[in-house]
Amino acid sequence: MNIGLITLFQKDRHPAPPGHPESAERMSHAVDELLKSELADSITVLSPEPVDDNCIYRVHDKDYLHRAESIASSGGGFIDPDTYLSETSFEAAMETASAAVYAVNAIMKGDYRRIFLAGRPPGHHAEYNCGMGFCVINNTAVAAENLVYNHGLKRVAIIDWDVHHGNGTQRIFYSRNDVLYISLHRFPFYPGSGATSERGEGDGEGYTLNIPLPAGTGDDVYLTAFEKQIIPALNDYRPEFIIIGAGFDAHRDDPLGGMNVSDKAFGAMTSFLVKTADTHCGGRILSLFEGGYNPTANARSLYHHVKELQKN
Repeated sequence: MNIGLITLFQKDRHPAPPGHPESAERMSHAVDELLKSELADSITVLSPEPVDDNCIYRVHDKDYLHRAESIASSGGGFIDPDTYLSETSFEAAMETASAAVYAVNAIMKGDYRRIFLAGRPPGHHAEYNCGMGFCVINNTAVAAENLVYNHGLKRVAIIDWDVHHGNGTQRIFYSRNDVLYISLHRFPFYPGSGATSERGEGDGEGYTLNIPLPAGTGDDVYLTAFEKQIIPALNDYRPEFIIIGAGFDAHRDDPLGGMNVSDKAFGAMTSFLVKTADTHCGGRILSLFEGGYNPTANARSLYHHVKELQKN
């Protein structure tokens, strides 16, 4: 299957401070290696066109966005101890979030069944009214809101396997049942959320599924979680679209994650989701690069991820 690839590394517009792990290289090396592989023949590199980005303002407080824009335009600075803004970082964040909207639209039009978006800055820690954990705008939440608000879907599933819990994504949809949020992550760990007791509230009760895992967890536990918990939950929900928060920082070689997942396991997890998407939503998947801070491990993991995304 031909899949779409969007790359927005933002090396010049969102430059990392010296020694900061969230740099363009962590993505660019992985994508460069992917495009040198035999998988490249079935990948189309896409250039996002301008889109209506109203969903950015639906999942984030306008005052927060104006504050972040002001910090950037004033020369840059940190919006929390980990999250930096250069003079053009806000523009980069808006562009990446808009690309997530473009990708969703392309899939919904039938141009592609699956798209992978490698864009910076990442997003899943960004909450409604604040950025944190390297994240400025929650690209995943923007994509999901676009599906619900602009495309009228009633059941969107997000599966986030980044080693860190996606507190921002969870919080944004915590009281809603039109988005099912599933996360498996190291716990206890940054950002401190993601206990099994966090299941949603109000109309969203039961539509958040957290699978906290201890440090050092490897392939068997991850794949068992997919088989015994995640796939049954997805089958019950019958999603109309699947979004993957594809962080590769649970890889055993990642310098920050402290887990023991192999590159091939990311392919196996993808395979579960591809089969589920084929069953329930015509194969429609948007995958977004989240964490992952070893460029070589990212490259190997991304290869196995995309290899499975290409399967019919």
